[in-house]
Amino acid sequence: MKTVLFAYHDIGCAAIRTLHEMGEEICAVFTHEDDPKENVWFGSVKKCAQELKIPHYTPEDPNQEEWVEKIRGMKPDILFSFYYRKILSEEILALPPKGAFNLHGSLLPKFRGRAPINWAILKGEKETGITLHCMVKKADAGDVVAQKRVAISEEDTAHTVFKNLAPLTREILLETVPLLRNGAAARRPQNEDEATKFGGRKPEDGKIDWSRPPHEIHNLVRAVTHPYPGAFTFLKGNKLFVWKTKMTTDKINLSSPKYPGKIVSLDPLLVLCGGGLLDMEKVQADKGPELSGTEWAIKYNVQLGAELGGENE
Repeated sequence: MKTVLFAYHDIGCAAIRTLHEMGEEICAVFTHEDDPKENVWFGSVKKCAQELKIPHYTPEDPNQEEWVEKIRGMKPDILFSFYYRKILSEEILALPPKGAFNLHGSLLPKFRGRAPINWAILKGEKETGITLHCMVKKADAGDVVAQKRVAISEEDTAHTVFKNLAPLTREILLETVPLLRNGAAARRPQNEDEATKFGGRKPEDGKIDWSRPPHEIHNLVRAVTHPYPGAFTFLKGNKLFVWKTKMTTDKINLSSPKYPGKIVSLDPLLVLCGGGLLDMEKVQADKGPELSGTEWAIKYNVQLGAELGGENE
């Protein structure tokens, strides 16, 4: 099939290589220039296309008429989107006779929208996956063609889950592209009653609210730890990143009132949350080294009873 790809990130790289190995005629790859303000820890679709000698473009807006006409001139049979960050117009989606399909990083209809893996971790999901679905005007709402699932453990982070999902791109394409080529791929509508949608996340969304239960804070840390911007709090106006936490069953009886954010143990570094304790395994003072919780407390002379939280005043 003559194929046009819109792709970015590791999943985009895996898709290009798989379709190339399958012998699909890739007319062009549309991708993004890397954002110099972003921590680019993933593979380059642009470099993949260059290595495979596939024509590639990085338009700011692929929906402009010049690009629509360029794609029209390619006469693609099918179109795919793999972690591409722009919404494609209905005019583009209508061009390929065999359809336009997107690979989304969740088990649709759950977690439509941006940062689906991070949100799945944040919400405490026990599994997630990828979904190949038909592209329609409404983002992530088209009929499901295929899905692959992965489990999420208590130790998983958004990064480790993403790394588990990326190889499934190859599997789902090897299974479904022959069916799409022959018009034999089954499609099932999404249940709108089960749909959830979340927006993009910003670094400031990583601020810890110590009044929340320990498991919620633990999920936040897992969702935004390396290579993402990180969860954070403040101690006496100084920013502190929390890169790794651990749930604990430790119980500490206090004679004084229990204040969320109070440090009640230095070894291990235990902090009071809403209804329990959380073990701060890896932390980092702003511009300082990443340390274990206890090492940080020693290095910065943190006292038992100090309170985390507040603002950078």
